[in-house]
Amino acid sequence: MIPEPNGRAPSLATPLLRVAACCVAALCLLSPAQAAPAKSNEIEALTWTELRDRVASGSTTILIPIGGTEQNGPHMVLGKHNVRVRILAGEIAQKLGNALVAPVLAYVPEGSIHPPAAHMRFSGTLSIPDATFEAVLEATARSFKQHGFRDVVFLGDHGSYQKSEERVAAKLNKEWAKDKACRVHALLEYYRVTQTAFVASLRSAGYSDYEIGTHAGLADTSLALAVDKSLVRSDALAATAKMDKRDGVYGDPHRATAELGQLGVQQIVQTSVAAIQTLTRGH
Repeated sequence: MIPEPNGRAPSLATPLLRVAACCVAALCLLSPAQAAPAKSNEIEALTWTELRDRVASGSTTILIPIGGTEQNGPHMVLGKHNVRVRILAGEIAQKLGNALVAPVLAYVPEGSIHPPAAHMRFSGTLSIPDATFEAVLEATARSFKQHGFRDVVFLGDHGSYQKSEERVAAKLNKEWAKDKACRVHALLEYYRVTQTAFVASLRSAGYSDYEIGTHAGLADTSLALAVDKSLVRSDALAATAKMDKRDGVYGDPHRATAELGQLGVQQIVQTSVAAIQTLTRGH
């Protein structure tokens, strides 16, 4: 045993303490990626065994967020619907406590491709036929039924395909009526509240119907700012007062704010959670 500088034999505690200190330091240096993963509600972030166990423990509601890739004026990105519905679906799932979130469906009907109609007149909009869209919804719901989910919920962030959601839900619920193992819900309340209660709140705050608009206007832009400010180009937003439908803008968004959008976010989440709880009660 080599003596320490003071002439005494080293204690066994000294190297043990050094080892312990090194272990603590190493743990402190772990990156977030190396740390234990946080519990996610998005199935893309789970392994298949983790998902299997979550379903077995009672997470039997799956939310299918449906967005769309379309023009949103010169001031908002093409993926606005996709980002918005993913974030809002996550908030809804968290409040429900027994729900998980599927990958976002970003390819939806947007109108005729040739000749181009509606949003297809603008670069970047992607459109698929109604029948194709409904086939994807149907196959997705069937997949989740196979994996043990008891309630499949369509969350559509876009107005053009609400009827398609209803048709698919009605078809599958009729087919599955006997075994009652799974039900499909077209949650129209998710989208409807953006056209009713949210618009009413903006009117009460003094904004005109022209400003609020129907697409890429004040309401639409405020919701985008509330969920992710990077969806909106602030420099282009300042110039939108001079824009119209030729620019893909139906309304006047130049006074849009994240604070206004938060009103809509709260209404969407609260309304959706209450509706899902009612639809899934006792199932």
